[in-house]
Amino acid sequence: MAAIANYLVALSAAGQIWCLVLGMFLWRTPLGVTNYDMTQEFANASAKLAANQGLYNGFLAMGLMWSLVAASHGFELKVFFLVCAIVAGSHCAATVSRRIFYVQALPAIAALTLVLAAGK
Repeated sequence: MAAIANYLVALSAAGQIWCLVLGMFLWRTPLGVTNYDMTQEFANASAKLAANQGLYNGFLAMGLMWSLVAASHGFELKVFFLVCAIVAGSHCAATVSRRIFYVQALPAIAALTLVLAAGK
């Protein structure tokens, strides 16, 4: 069960990396504009904010990856960063798009469930 939990933690980290890429590099592209259902004008005006948000997603991804290799406190790090990803994904889903829940929060919920079930 621990191996599956770690796989889901890695999957959650990958979702955070995807959010980083969308926010920091693809925000003004057709993919970014379509993904977030916004106009090009809004994308252009909000690009700096999106890059900042993407950077935070990168911090979450790094924390999740760190939790996978941490010799000590790996369990605690997994729980902390997964809860952060769940909160971030849920907030974005409530304020921006429900689709974000499936990329950010749902993988983290699944991972957290298995991490807690596997224990330390």
